[in-house]
Amino acid sequence: MTTEIGFVFAVLGITIALFISDKLRMDLVALMVVAVLAVSGIVTPAEAVSGFGNPTVVMIAALFVVGEGLFRTGVAAAAGNWLLKVGGGSEVRLLCFLLPVVALLSAFMSSTGAVALLIPVVLSMARRSGMQPSKLMMPLAFAALIGGMLTLIGTPPNIVVSGALKEAGLEPFGFFEFTPIGAAILLVGAVYLITLGRRLLPARTSEQQTDHCDVPGLMASYGVSGQLHKLVVQPLSPLKHQTVVEAALRSEHRVTLVGIRRSGTLLSSILPVLANTRLEVRDELWVYGQENDIERLCLSHRLTHYGSPAKEISRMGREFGVAEVMLPPGTPLQGQSIKEGAFRQRYGLSVIGLRRRCEPLDTDYRETRMEGGDTLLLAGSWERIRALEGRRDLVLLQTPAELGEIPVHGSRAPLALLVLAAMLVCMTAGWLPALTTVLLAALAMILTGCVSLPEALRSLNATSLILIAGMLPLALAMEKSGALAFVVEHLVSWLGGASPLLLSTGLFLLTSLLSQFISNTATTVLIAPIALTAAQLLGVNPEPLMMTVAIAASTAFATPIASPVNTLVLAPGNYRFSDFARVGIPLQLLALAITLVMTPILFPF
Repeated sequence: MTTEIGFVFAVLGITIALFISDKLRMDLVALMVVAVLAVSGIVTPAEAVSGFGNPTVVMIAALFVVGEGLFRTGVAAAAGNWLLKVGGGSEVRLLCFLLPVVALLSAFMSSTGAVALLIPVVLSMARRSGMQPSKLMMPLAFAALIGGMLTLIGTPPNIVVSGALKEAGLEPFGFFEFTPIGAAILLVGAVYLITLGRRLLPARTSEQQTDHCDVPGLMASYGVSGQLHKLVVQPLSPLKHQTVVEAALRSEHRVTLVGIRRSGTLLSSILPVLANTRLEVRDELWVYGQENDIERLCLSHRLTHYGSPAKEISRMGREFGVAEVMLPPGTPLQGQSIKEGAFRQRYGLSVIGLRRRCEPLDTDYRETRMEGGDTLLLAGSWERIRALEGRRDLVLLQTPAELGEIPVHGSRAPLALLVLAAMLVCMTAGWLPALTTVLLAALAMILTGCVSLPEALRSLNATSLILIAGMLPLALAMEKSGALAFVVEHLVSWLGGASPLLLSTGLFLLTSLLSQFISNTATTVLIAPIALTAAQLLGVNPEPLMMTVAIAASTAFATPIASPVNTLVLAPGNYRFSDFARVGIPLQLLALAITLVMTPILFPF
């Protein structure tokens, strides 16, 4: 062993130890690796930072933009709603639908692309269902990796081993020759992930979820939970043909009108525009108020009370929400009543709760006087709530997590779907290189208005990109120093005279181990010739050994740096390094067992 090989092994070992210890951020560790390699002389300084311009890193960055376009136009939320509907809100049922979907996508396109596109969908589902993303993200990544085993084009290692067979003058693997083994691993892997694997997953809230409270949480903190009601104007109601101002629901009846649905259409504007809207027969009035106030209003004004239908409230949540603001000290509103504050006229929002010194107050629209430092819960359209940002007369304290899921560019959804479809077709048909296709798709998302340039830049997950870019030079250092060749040579010397099945086991374990730390494509390029040579030495058919290498290269389950797919879900799932090993190693062993059983049957030695 040379000094350079020993140095690279030491860097690799220290890097893994730092990842496992979780004492430093993984992206910081990756930057430290870049710095150490740059001064080591094993790779040049240019090679040490080459990962930041690597096509894989650039493609992942572009896919973040494509995924953001799907999110901002509401396509991701719509897909999540469909999966939630068929999944019935059950974590197990949801995984039963989600895992085959992502595996099927990965069989015909980049698994990295499939996961990047589905991350916003899964995050949306998790938020709406109250599930923890940590229970969904890792199964999503693993199913995508297994999906790559299903077809010839599912993952680069499959193409590498098929090409190696052809170069050796043998018959290359067909498009679907990987399918039986891949399908068996997918079936067994899905069962494992849904049962035991799900129990091994951590129960953590993602960083995205901890940034905001949700609407129910905000309403509960103000003591107004369950106070949204649906009323319908009857033909003999005195409210018929009155404007909202004339109806005086807030001042006379302590009931706040926040929305009107007429002929099935929700009027998107609320007060002050709503103040001049005349109420009509059969209008659905959505109001906030105490149950007894609602009942008195219905009796005196001939309104039908439909209670608080959960499905319709959920639908209302796409149009209306709440936000928490604070009155700054010295505010002109100090000493004024809520009515005198004219929040509807100023902001187009209604006050539905007030807290003073962290305690909710029972407020009277005309009598309660506001003070500096009071916090108010405002209700209204999401558009009006977004308009609160940057105002100086109010301090915006909290917007609920639901605001992030409301489509900002909902009218562009058809264009986003068109861009997505074109990207998938181009990648599947191979008309353009994958990197070119994804870059064009990201650019199209921006040019068509599906996502703005600032939104696109904010969508780039720096942690994932830095981690991938920082670890690529380490793989290059292992190749240039001879560390990889050193490992492979010792494997051949140990197993060269062994039985074909034992050799297959050794090749699987070595390929899988190397794939946890360097590119599975680079690993396959290195191991495939060794497998061919070993087959010739033993006088056996090389196909089962080559198939074993290809399958093993896709079992990158044990570390977050094993594959860009794992790195993508690291931050959304709020995972630690050890989480992947705990869940991934048993899955690797299952894949090993299935491969050793099925490969000799389908491809006899």
